[in-house]
Amino acid sequence: MDHIKKIEHLGIAVKDIDAANKLYEQLLGVPAYKQEEVKSESVITSFFKVGESKIELLASTDEEGPIGKFIAKKGEGIHHIAFDVEDIYKELARLEAEGFQLINKEPKSGADNKLVAFVHPKTTNGVLVELCQDKK
Repeated sequence: MDHIKKIEHLGIAVKDIDAANKLYEQLLGVPAYKQEEVKSESVITSFFKVGESKIELLASTDEEGPIGKFIAKKGEGIHHIAFDVEDIYKELARLEAEGFQLINKEPKSGADNKLVAFVHPKTTNGVLVELCQDKK
């Protein structure tokens, strides 16, 4: 039984979404296919398609939001790795049963038409893990 289907995206925290969009457009040779604000997370996101995976740029709209705090503490850079899962509810239950600490016990609405939930980096060797499932 496959729990995780693929790496869905890498989330990269950036200070300036416009400057980062230009940089990643040059780097990847393609423009962002979507930009949207997720008010509940105080973030503006941009997505780039890279083969079957994506790069998500995250710029904070509030320095007290999660990305604002991350950048203040660690600077710009990789924020999280997201995995595409078939059933986010089952996967959260499985991971919790395996002893992983969940940041979100229930999925919430995220960017790019996804349900998302996060696993605490304390239990994943310092890596913030996001689970994603397409909204039905």
